[in-house]
Amino acid sequence: MKRLLTTLTATFCALMVTAQQLPIKKEPVFQEGEVLTYKLRYGFITAAEGTLKVQNSDLKFDGKPTYKLTVDASTSGTFDIFYKIRDHYDSYIDKTDLLPYFYQENIREASYRRQDKARFTQDTKKVVSNRGTFTAPTNQTFDLVSAYYFARSLDISKMKIGDKFKLNYFLQDEISALEIEYIGKETVKSKLGNIRCLKFSPSIKPGRIFKKDSRLYLWVTDDNNRVPVKAQVEILVGAVTMELKSATGLKYALAKE
Repeated sequence: MKRLLTTLTATFCALMVTAQQLPIKKEPVFQEGEVLTYKLRYGFITAAEGTLKVQNSDLKFDGKPTYKLTVDASTSGTFDIFYKIRDHYDSYIDKTDLLPYFYQENIREASYRRQDKARFTQDTKKVVSNRGTFTAPTNQTFDLVSAYYFARSLDISKMKIGDKFKLNYFLQDEISALEIEYIGKETVKSKLGNIRCLKFSPSIKPGRIFKKDSRLYLWVTDDNNRVPVKAQVEILVGAVTMELKSATGLKYALAKE
């Protein structure tokens, strides 16, 4: 479950950022006060829940104002008894270009504990963390949280079915790349109603959890919010689904039918 949650978090937050310099919209599609909550289901059982928040920050990096992005994830129900997870993530991003300055995480998963911090310097393509100094391939490198919010503000108006993108993100002690393919448009039934969505498929590696032919799918609102509504992947036994549970403080109306 721990490995699965980490993989889903990475791909869920990554969405559709490319390794190239892509234009973002003139202003962020999110705003201070936005709160999104998700649930992770294994079959019909709710295994975990997560909350994402956008807050104004008093901290400045290089003299520039920032947003504070926070993510809290925890197991629930039966899963909480057998493998308790209480993870917390913070990311401070520039209010204009949405690139990260500082990231920290506090991981508590059963008896496992980890606290990591990282400072991003995009101009020099460096990431300095408590695990060392790392060189990035581009000057758009993200942590998992900032990747999610940056992706939502990308200008993807010219994207076509079959287009593939790459994300560079820093996690623990390495910078990795993730490829994501645009599949098309679909309507997704959710607790918030029927929502028009853009569908993506990030690449995954078969192993102890995923089948050889498993594919991960993501559905993102086809509106100015670009909020992930659903994620789904088949595993060796059954399937795991992540769904949007509630959304408050959105900047725009959802694309409901």
